[in-house]
Amino acid sequence: MPGHDIVVVGTSAGGVEALATLVSTLPPELPAAIFVVLHIPAHSPSFVPKILGRSGLLETVQASDGMETKHGHIYVAPPDHHMLVERGNVRVVRGPKENRHRPAVDPLFRSAALAYGPRVVGVILTGVLDDGTAGLRAVKRCGGIAIVQDPDEAIYPGMPLSALEHVQVDHILPLAAIGPLLVRLVSDQVKEEAGNHMSEDLEKETQKAQMDTTLMRAD
Repeated sequence: MPGHDIVVVGTSAGGVEALATLVSTLPPELPAAIFVVLHIPAHSPSFVPKILGRSGLLETVQASDGMETKHGHIYVAPPDHHMLVERGNVRVVRGPKENRHRPAVDPLFRSAALAYGPRVVGVILTGVLDDGTAGLRAVKRCGGIAIVQDPDEAIYPGMPLSALEHVQVDHILPLAAIGPLLVRLVSDQVKEEAGNHMSEDLEKETQKAQMDTTLMRAD
């Protein structure tokens, strides 16, 4: 049986430093794939994969549409695109903004919950406002595990506080403790149900992120 081998991480302001600390605690043989959304400006150069690659031992890449996903790798959403998880691969799409952001955390978390159910671990780190709260709730509804950085130590506590207010979180931890917990969780066997009973509204929300904005009014 697989473990909790699909890890989705969402962060915003203060996120580069937090992500660098997190990946530095992970071993190179980690039997999990990690997917990261960080709020970045649409035309910003893609520097995050390089920083995370230098900070840790896992291979880190910027995701591209249709890319095959593997354990021991970190996939980072590119600027101005949502990143979605499917079985065995990743989608990169320019759907409508969510929570005023593209990439946004919620589409990543919802898609992972839909594809992998209880195998998913959702992690919310430092950031402002509430992106990631709805997605983390979807992870929980599908049997996954919710982890939130302790807001008392987060550089910007808004995203952690929002998640704690609206989601039944499994673990509230300082940043240094999240990596060791992930290492333990990936070795725990998970029994996958024959069907992922996600409500129709969440399925529609997942599909919404794949709408091509070239067919819509420019945003």
